Amino acid sequence: MNTATKLLEAIHRNPKQVRFGDACKAAALLGFVKQGGRGSHRAFARPGEPALLNFQNRDGFIPPYQARQLVEMIRKYGGTAE
Repeated sequence: MNTATKLLEAIHRNPKQVRFGDACKAAALLGFVKQGGRGSHRAFARPGEPALLNFQNRDGFIPPYQARQLVEMIRKYGGTAE
């Protein structure tokens, strides 16, 4: 199992404690491209996907609702099924 797979599975298993940096890495692994963001925010888009991923850095972690959105995209594009 490679590092990318481990990261996606760790986020999928525990979406309550997702680090901001890990969320940004996971978005890139899923084919999302950084579209912008200022300060503590980052926005990611994927060609053909109408939903955007927006992450806010709150003391090094992302809010739970943003983590749930990321988990949804991991299920859709990451091959992690549950």
